[in-house]
Amino acid sequence: MNDQPDTPAPDSPGPAGRSRSRPKPGERRLQILQTLATMLQEPGGERVTTAALAERLQVSEAALYRHFASKAQMFEGLIQFIEQTLFGLINQIVSQEPDALKQLRSILLMLLGFADKNPGMTRVLVGDALVTEDHRLQERINQLTDRLEASIKQCFRNALEQGRLPPGNEPAVRANLLLSFVLGRWLRYVKTGFKRVPIEGIEQQVALLIT
Repeated sequence: MNDQPDTPAPDSPGPAGRSRSRPKPGERRLQILQTLATMLQEPGGERVTTAALAERLQVSEAALYRHFASKAQMFEGLIQFIEQTLFGLINQIVSQEPDALKQLRSILLMLLGFADKNPGMTRVLVGDALVTEDHRLQERINQLTDRLEASIKQCFRNALEQGRLPPGNEPAVRANLLLSFVLGRWLRYVKTGFKRVPIEGIEQQVALLIT
């Protein structure tokens, strides 16, 4: 993955590179996740099988299962990476920016920028890549989005306490609206074959969403 607008991101799985003859400990596991993410963003949106994944990596399926007990566990690895990245960036934004409305702006841009630069991961976030997979994976994504909404709600609550929003604003309602907008942008990005980028026209819409 790449870094996001206005906020730096930690190092992350990107397109899979050439594998070494003797990968370092943990390196093969990372290569598997990198390759899975890359295959998810390829045209067609076809279901990624372990056979196809093994072929892309030029290893046997048995080699995959030495690192992951199942394909569901591979997706869990991607979801865990997404969680660590998104919430790590949110924590960084909140710790570095005292103004709650500016926090919300940066979080909004980060969430959309993350999708823009990580289309394969976005298919996981909207559940498109999980339709035929273990139902527990979708539950994990639902928990992730609930956590995002809670973080956004806290920022709106802080904005009220700072006097940055007029009394009467309901943080839960505002947070739900903002997250619904993000999810809609993510979904449109996936359903258009990654042609309608999530950050399209966002500067004109930020004020409507967070003020």
